[in-house]
Amino acid sequence: MTIAPELRSLSVQDYRRMVEAGILAADERVELIEGQLYTMAAKGTAHSAAVTRIDRVLSQRLAGRALLRFQDPVQLSDFSQPEPDVAVVHPDPLDYEDHHPTPQEIFWLIEVADSTLRRDRDLKVPVYGRSGIQEYWILDVQERRLYVFRDPGEAGYGAEQILSEQEAIAPLSFPDCVIQVSELLRSPSTPA
Repeated sequence: MTIAPELRSLSVQDYRRMVEAGILAADERVELIEGQLYTMAAKGTAHSAAVTRIDRVLSQRLAGRALLRFQDPVQLSDFSQPEPDVAVVHPDPLDYEDHHPTPQEIFWLIEVADSTLRRDRDLKVPVYGRSGIQEYWILDVQERRLYVFRDPGEAGYGAEQILSEQEAIAPLSFPDCVIQVSELLRSPSTPA
């Protein structure tokens, strides 16, 4: 007979106390998702370059309308504080000095997947959807496509779209901000 282990879920407050006590280093690459700590993947050059491209494109197109946060925490609930690669959030007079953005303050989230596509889909899609994040994108730099998730609900998202690099999309919150998927990817003629 196999007995399933009982897991203790950590709260955001538990997580913060672990950092304050030195159990976890303040710069340790972990994120809290549904009460469990997950080690974050190391950032490769393709990942970092894609985040830089996203920064450049969104900074130009959303200037003054949204705040861009890169690999910083968002607080989805008392048990989830992930660190998405990009969080496009409402401007805040204190630049979120007093709290991390919550679902009501988030326009959309973006993850860049060079080796983490499965985790970004299987783990984060349900959590982000249940949390009410209106839109979630995964940029797959290996297969050169963009996964777009919309219509959040208890099971995750009701709508999923996969766009090739030849296609364009506008985020729900900014329909005038048309983005070519290719703008976020390395030029196909440039060596990896």
